[in-house]
Amino acid sequence: MNIFFAVLLIFFAAFSRLIPHAPNFTPMISVALFAGVYLEKRLALAIPLLALLLSDIFLGFYGPLMAIVYGSTLLVSVFGFLMKGKVSIGRIAGTSFAGAVFFFVTTNFGVWALSGPAYPKTFAGLAECYTAAIPFFRNTLASTLI
Repeated sequence: MNIFFAVLLIFFAAFSRLIPHAPNFTPMISVALFAGVYLEKRLALAIPLLALLLSDIFLGFYGPLMAIVYGSTLLVSVFGFLMKGKVSIGRIAGTSFAGAVFFFVTTNFGVWALSGPAYPKTFAGLAECYTAAIPFFRNTLASTLI
């Protein structure tokens, strides 16, 4: 895959976060998976991170949670590595679902852990945080599968 395509993918993913859209309805998980499957490892890891960084320059930075969002997205690219040479509709659907779930679980755990007093640091507080995030998960999952 050539560099032009990689740069195009970065700008597409970044732009998708900047245009009006439903909350969490962006192709970031899909881009990370696609990059992991079809690009060499360095590019596969760089593309989603550069897309996030480029769009966050315009959207604003959001403190310690950024590391969790970036790290989760980076690890979704690794999911794509596992699918190299074994792409099928079932694997694409399964890996897309797994990537969206992984992103949901890790980022919302980060929200709970780093939110200060917004959520009590108890199991009930964690459950409340995950429950509040369900509408965002629906959008993440839908945009990833689409």
